Amino acid sequence: LPRIYQGEDFWCQGYSEPGSGSDLASLKTRAVRQGDHYVVTGQKIWTTQAHFADWIFCLVRTDASRDKRQEGISFLLIDMRSPGITVRPIILMDGGHDVNEVFFDDVAVPVENLVHEEHKGWTVAKYLLGYERMGTGRVGQSKRELATLKALAARQLKDGQPLIEDPRFRDRLTRVEVELMALEITNLRFLDQLRGGRPPGAEVSLLKIKGTEIQQAIGELMMQAAGPFAQAFRPVDNMDFDHFTARLAARYCNMRKVTIYAGSNEIQRNIIAKATLGL
Repeated sequence: LPRIYQGEDFWCQGYSEPGSGSDLASLKTRAVRQGDHYVVTGQKIWTTQAHFADWIFCLVRTDASRDKRQEGISFLLIDMRSPGITVRPIILMDGGHDVNEVFFDDVAVPVENLVHEEHKGWTVAKYLLGYERMGTGRVGQSKRELATLKALAARQLKDGQPLIEDPRFRDRLTRVEVELMALEITNLRFLDQLRGGRPPGAEVSLLKIKGTEIQQAIGELMMQAAGPFAQAFRPVDNMDFDHFTARLAARYCNMRKVTIYAGSNEIQRNIIAKATLGL
């Protein structure tokens, strides 16, 4: 933990696999115990910043015979420098390299790197995902970007008037702003519960749902405000251009992922329906 705090160790998350994203409990990466270590074989995908990571915390299947799939999963800490680990880049729609495939070919992992009990890793994963979903709302980032959007809309003209004065555009803008204010208040309520010692429950899924939808809505409004200047292009030599609007198309493409990662929004609605509403 001190090395994480001091920035000496960088970690990535090994959850999703090909065919096991939203249905994470169907994961296939297996870990077989041999004496004082596990032998890990399988593949993870969409692993953010794995090409920089020193360590990865992984969900692996240690018992395939359990009737309930979640009960045969364990939580392992794996050194990314271990022999048998291969990281392959995935280039996204915006041309960026943020995520990767990670392959494990008979990777030896010491038994002491097991977190919690064997076959009980799903409990750890759910606990961590609760905190992750609180963070994916990104209230602070959305507030900054909303302010940038307002400034952009005040500069752009439509029919000789600032775009921000256009009734239809202003209606969409104010709706997003009101939703963001409500999200911030809800987020503060959850933070207050954390201060009282209560860990995040299934209801934090609503932060993930609404927060990511707001992020996408702001991106779409930015594209609308910039108009043709938001089209993707590659600058030539030292040409004069607006660096902010030139990045909007790439950002729009990149933001398609936010309603999918950390559990797709459709899955989050199912979680709320079952665990919170009892449907």
